Amino acid sequence: MRIAIDLGGTNVRVATVLSDGKIGRIVSEPTLSCGSEREVLEQLFRLIDSLMTQDVDGIGIGVPSVVDTEKGIVYNVVGIPSWQEVHLKDVLEDRYHINVAVDNDCNCFALGVTRFGKDGPHKEAFCATLGTGVGGSLVVNGCLYHGRNAGAGEIGSIPYLDKDYEYYCSSRFFVGKGTTGKDTAIAAAGGDPDALAIMDEFGYHIGKLVQMIMYAYDPSVIILGGSIAKAFPLYSEPMWKVINEFPYPKSIENLNLYATDLDHPGILGAALLCGEL
Repeated sequence: MRIAIDLGGTNVRVATVLSDGKIGRIVSEPTLSCGSEREVLEQLFRLIDSLMTQDVDGIGIGVPSVVDTEKGIVYNVVGIPSWQEVHLKDVLEDRYHINVAVDNDCNCFALGVTRFGKDGPHKEAFCATLGTGVGGSLVVNGCLYHGRNAGAGEIGSIPYLDKDYEYYCSSRFFVGKGTTGKDTAIAAAGGDPDALAIMDEFGYHIGKLVQMIMYAYDPSVIILGGSIAKAFPLYSEPMWKVINEFPYPKSIENLNLYATDLDHPGILGAALLCGEL
């Protein structure tokens, strides 16, 4: 059994994951994001302690940051200003005396969704998370491709139009329209023409994002996740209209692209950081 952690600037979730990939217990609470480095660590300790048993053989944790995956050091954690350089692996191993593995949160999402998601397991895939920002991860031969700083596939910061893809393909797009993704999705589902127009425009930008992924990586599978992926049916048609304009139609013909409905993929992926369950 593993303890798996999804640490974000808004919430922290800690769960037990069983050998069959099922989630046992899960505890969650708002992250002490404005706390000191030690205060956030103490919060983690408290949540881990509540689930720790003698059956736990490893701890995996996903963090929204640049990560030295070998040494388990996280840098400049998004949403937790005090976490500029935290030797997280050493801290947790010194306390619990079991194996600890640390990775970027989007990489954990990719591990979880390619192993346990629809039509899985996938040996090759590009995984993108659409939420507060845009994250990306590449799975090759069943393994994450990290790059030097665990930042391979981070497509959100690539320039696009007058800003970058993150601005046009995340919740920031809806904020720029004076609304939120959730409110727009609810209104669009009810047939509101203004909300439908916003979703059409958003789908156009997601289509351009997918085109860029195809140019850069040419994957056979693209999996979308994150909070905005839940509204996929509301923007998939304009998205596909743009994707089908890709100049190499054979690549698109065999593309398997979908939004995952898997619960807690980041938790499941974090559990896999220590090896197969």
